[in-house]
Amino acid sequence: MRKRIKRALNRAKYAATGGAVGGAIGGLVSPKAASTAAGIGALVGAVIGEKWTDAEPVVERATEKAKAKAGDRIGSAE
Repeated sequence: MRKRIKRALNRAKYAATGGAVGGAIGGLVSPKAASTAAGIGALVGAVIGEKWTDAEPVVERATEKAKAKAGDRIGSAE
């Protein structure tokens, strides 16, 4: 249940951000373009939020592994 809630909140957060950015960029063109760009930005943001939720554990493991590897090199140089 926690994973589903986290995924939904992550998707909503990225959708809101994408909508805001899209609306701002579209607003530079015209008011009609602002609403269209906001909708497209929200859709793209939701997709990114969905994908990031799936990829986050993999990215964290890779980051930890890289830090450990760099720590080994630093430790052996001392």
